[in-house]
Amino acid sequence: MWVIANPRAGSGRGLSHAALVTRALTTAGIDCRLVVPQSDTATRQAAVDAVASGARAVLAAGGDGTVHDVLPALVQQPVPLGVIAGGSGDDIAAALGFPIDNPAHVAAFMVDAIGSRRQRPVDVGTAHCPDGSDHYFVGVLSTGFDSAVNERANRMTRLGGQRYNVAIVRELASFRPVAYDVSIDGERIQREGMLVAVGNGHRYGGGMLVCPAAEHDDGLLDLTWLGAVSRPRFLSALPSVYSGTHVDLPYVTTYRGRVVTIDASGQVAYADGERLGPLPIRVGILPGALQVLSG
Repeated sequence: MWVIANPRAGSGRGLSHAALVTRALTTAGIDCRLVVPQSDTATRQAAVDAVASGARAVLAAGGDGTVHDVLPALVQQPVPLGVIAGGSGDDIAAALGFPIDNPAHVAAFMVDAIGSRRQRPVDVGTAHCPDGSDHYFVGVLSTGFDSAVNERANRMTRLGGQRYNVAIVRELASFRPVAYDVSIDGERIQREGMLVAVGNGHRYGGGMLVCPAAEHDDGLLDLTWLGAVSRPRFLSALPSVYSGTHVDLPYVTTYRGRVVTIDASGQVAYADGERLGPLPIRVGILPGALQVLSG
């Protein structure tokens, strides 16, 4: 059992939660190794080493970015993923059914799941970028206003879980609708929008249910397209994203498919809160490609 902890996540919460879970697993008689990489590259390598060593499971301790880093090593491997929530948003942990409210609950969950060998397969999103690079993601890939907010939020390292909300308010002052060219399973759609988000999972940004109907095990991508609207109307719609009811608004359209291409001048894509690069981008789905510990 490998616990890979991000010491920077959640101002140290990721590491402290990892230590608690490691103690609980050891007390329960489960052999456990705590690894604390000092960079994203080292985190990715630690996950590769864990799989190569025949680890019983890999527990990613931190936020969505930590999960994003260990993911490539676990795709289409028998080694299951567990998430010890300790980041600023913990959207992937919540979406996959891991406790995020209390580290003691996380420890109890992990001891039970590992001891009973309960796991389930979930889908993994793929993204192919213009530079030839390929990426995996578990949660949501965002473009337009969302990616602009991410660009801003990722510079606000001192604001913790509130940085996404603060970035939204600040980005509203300058953002303009984007001219999108999107293809969904070969059907081309061209029109303006404030954002286009593609969900393998349903939430991001600290609890925003941007693709509320997305499921991790249906072999499909959910796309949410928020059309071009005035700044006041856009602002009035934001609270409804936390309940997922924004999809009922007349200027929000949802789609579902297996292959999505997105292009828009001057825009970048983010997935699981991590920057992928400029558009165009081709998004796909690998059904059941990741094993996840289950409660």
